[in-house]
Amino acid sequence: MAADNYWQAIQQKGVLRCGAAPAAPYVMRDPKTQQYSGYFSELCRDFGQNVLKVKVQFVDASWDTLVAGLQSDKWDLALGLNQTPERALAVAFSTPAQDYQISFLVNKQNPKVNALGNKLADFDKEGITFAVMSGTVQDKTISAAIKKGKIMRLPGNDESRMALMARRADVLVDASDTNHLFAVANPDWAKEVLPAPALAKQGVSFGLPRSISEADMDVLNIYLTQRRATGEIDQLVNKASQEANAAK
Repeated sequence: MAADNYWQAIQQKGVLRCGAAPAAPYVMRDPKTQQYSGYFSELCRDFGQNVLKVKVQFVDASWDTLVAGLQSDKWDLALGLNQTPERALAVAFSTPAQDYQISFLVNKQNPKVNALGNKLADFDKEGITFAVMSGTVQDKTISAAIKKGKIMRLPGNDESRMALMARRADVLVDASDTNHLFAVANPDWAKEVLPAPALAKQGVSFGLPRSISEADMDVLNIYLTQRRATGEIDQLVNKASQEANAAK
C-alpha cells in the first residue's frame, strides 16, 4: 500500500482487516458464533463501516503475532496494542483509545498475600508466584520488575485466573480494567491491588504500519479523539465489561 494513500487503498479493496487477539474487554470472540465483540472490536467495526464505508473483516491473531502480522500485511489495523518504545520501532500508534496500567489480583483468603500492602516490594518475595499471560505487556513488565518472586507464564486469561483461583499462583498480573472487572464479579474472595509505583501506565491504541502518512493517521486520530471526548468509548468499555462478566 502506498504510504500516503492508506485508507484510499483500503476503500478500493472494499474491506478493512482488523487483527484481533482475544483479551477482554478489548477483544472478545464468542466460541459458538465466532463473532467478535469488545470495545476495540466495536471501534474497528464502526470506523470501517461508518468512516471508510467498507466491510470489516476480523482476522484471528495472538498477542505474539499482532505486530508481525501488521508488518507482513496480514491485517490493516492491530487492535488494542499498548504503546511501548520497543513496539514503536516496528509499528505506528494511533492516539490512545483508553489508558492502561497493570494491577494485581489476589485471593483475600490466601494468607501469603492477604496482609501485604500495595508496594511492589511487598509482593516481590521468594515463595510468591505471579501468573501472567505470555507475550503481553504484562509479561514483559512483570518480568523486568520481579527479582525474587516466581513468574508463571500461561497462554491465556482463563488459564491465568484458574491458576489464581486454584492457588497455584498467588498474584494475577493483568490490566487494571480487567482485574477490576473480575474483582467486582467475585467480591467474596478477589481483591485488586494497584501497585506503587505504577506499572506500565500506557495508552492503548490501534497499531498501523510505520510508513503511514501523518494525514492518514489524522483520520483515525480525529475519530478516536472525538469518540473519547463524548464518552462513547467509555460506554463501549462498560458494555464490553458487562458482556465479559455475563459470559463467565
